[in-house]
This record gives sequence, structure tokens and C-alpha cells, in this order.
Amino acid sequence: MPIKSRIRTVPHWPKEGIMFRDITTLLQDPVGLQLCLDDFFKRYKGKEIDVVVGIDSRGFIMGGAIAYLLGKGFVPVRKKGKLPAETEREEYSLEYGTDIVEIHKDAISKGQKVLIIDDLIATGGTAMAAAKLVKKLHGEIVELAFIVDLPDLGGRKKLEAAGYSVYAQTEFEGE
Repeated sequence: MPIKSRIRTVPHWPKEGIMFRDITTLLQDPVGLQLCLDDFFKRYKGKEIDVVVGIDSRGFIMGGAIAYLLGKGFVPVRKKGKLPAETEREEYSLEYGTDIVEIHKDAISKGQKVLIIDDLIATGGTAMAAAKLVKKLHGEIVELAFIVDLPDLGGRKKLEAAGYSVYAQTEFEGE
């Protein structure tokens, strides 16, 4: 797939045994970036979406661009302590502990249709936390979208089991 071929794999980063899927090579390639954005735009144009939520930090890149293309607003879900106004927060598990993401309490109105975007889904912890934040604000999640899915880590299955629709442009299975 053209998108997949533009994603660099960095072995043993951030630690031994991890094959890191680096989308920066996709983003710096004008054709790759265009393929990625065009695919998302084709999928979501004409769908009932009020706002795009991007997950810190690479989700900001795609989320902001997709929001612009769709003519919608953009809402960041950030790591704790980065948003200046009153927030909702959600703690989630990592393989080595826990972390927290936050959203401004006034970022989403009750009933707004929300598209959540991030670069990659692995275990699904961050995406599930972002979805919970949207639900706390009474938003309705249209879909969770990613450039890359790592199916061996089970994140997609976890999100789908929770009732969410999930889309990924490409996947890296056990590679």
C-alpha cells in the first residue's frame, strides 16, 4: 500500500524489542501526506461530523488538517497539565504504569458528532481514554481513525468491543 511503504520502522526504539512505526517519513513526503489526507477526507466528507478531536501529539497533525478539509472545528486531547482552562481528565494504563489525558470541559457540546484521530493504535489505552473524555462531555463518537493499526497489540479489538467504530489506513502485523 502506498501509505504503508512511506512509514519508517525504527528497530529497538524506545527500547529493545520494539519496532517503532515512525510516520514522520510519511508526513515529510508530499505525496504520502496527500495520500493520507485524501483517504481520510474521502472517508469523512458528507458524514455527520461536528468536530474533530486529535490526540496529543501526532493526532494534532492529522486531526487539524482533516478538520480544515471538512470545514469543522478541532479539539485537542492533551497530556495532563497542558490545557489552560478547566478540564476533564481520564487516567489510562500503559504497559509500564499509568498516564492521564485531558480535554477542556467546554470543548464539546452535548450531542455533537465527534471524529477522533490519532497516528497509531497499539493497545488502545490512549484512544479509549480520549473516547471516555468525549463521552463525559456528552459527545457522540462517529469513529476513531488512525493511520496505523498494530493488530497484534489488540487495541482495535478493545475499542470495537466497547462499541466504537474504528478505521485504520494500514497495519503492521507482527512485522
